[in-house]
Amino acid sequence: MLVPTPIEETQVTSLIVSSFAEDFLEGVNLDVAIVGAGSSGMTAARLLAAAGRRVAVFERNLHVGGGMWGGGMLFPRIVIQEEARPLLEQVGVRLRPFREGYHVADSVECVSKCTAAAIDAGARVWVGMAVEDVMIDAEDRVRGIVINWGAVQRAGLHVDPLALGARVVIDASGHDCDLMRTIVRKIPGARLETPTGEVMGERPMHAAAAEAHVAELTREVYPNVLVAGMAANAVCAAPRMGAIFGGMFLSGQRAAELADEMLRRSA
Repeated sequence: MLVPTPIEETQVTSLIVSSFAEDFLEGVNLDVAIVGAGSSGMTAARLLAAAGRRVAVFERNLHVGGGMWGGGMLFPRIVIQEEARPLLEQVGVRLRPFREGYHVADSVECVSKCTAAAIDAGARVWVGMAVEDVMIDAEDRVRGIVINWGAVQRAGLHVDPLALGARVVIDASGHDCDLMRTIVRKIPGARLETPTGEVMGERPMHAAAAEAHVAELTREVYPNVLVAGMAANAVCAAPRMGAIFGGMFLSGQRAAELADEMLRRSA
């Protein structure tokens, strides 16, 4: 019988803390910081990391995947349109054709393989870390993020955060679009690239319209800040879509393309 190598409990502590510190400090200055580890955020992270960009994803919960885990009303299946099929096949997700132009995927497989592919590409994924604020320059342009533990937020404790530099920030925080709301609330006179200049809030469900809008609305809405996924729809008053995710993956792809263009321009 194989017996694991004996180890002292304090060695476990030392290995965890030293490994974490080493990896975390490599991301103090990022090319792209992504807020939210759902389908759009993880897709953007994978594609940007594969392109050689220094990318980290910050997820306030202790799990990645956003709304994908539960599928539709806890039936662990999601629907993917044909247009998004290549993005899922690239990471090995098995798709079952279902009627013309649509596929069904296992939601647990989707989350697992998309996450593994992003990490394999070189993206860092930090769970339990919330982005509570942004750093700005003298002209109020965003130049980084301010993070704290998600548990600290939930407990309502006053604990000072830490700051990380980022040349581009992607708000992929979902329906709440937390980052954009923070920017509007805290930067005097801040106007977003929306019809009202503010966070407009998402509209009721209309799957066809929501899917059509989500990639189109993925864009830079404030200097150095992109919105993706449901955050893009919520910022611009587009509808929600339910358990169909093709547009979310395509939005992540579009966010990666735009972020890469922004980095090239600022090089």
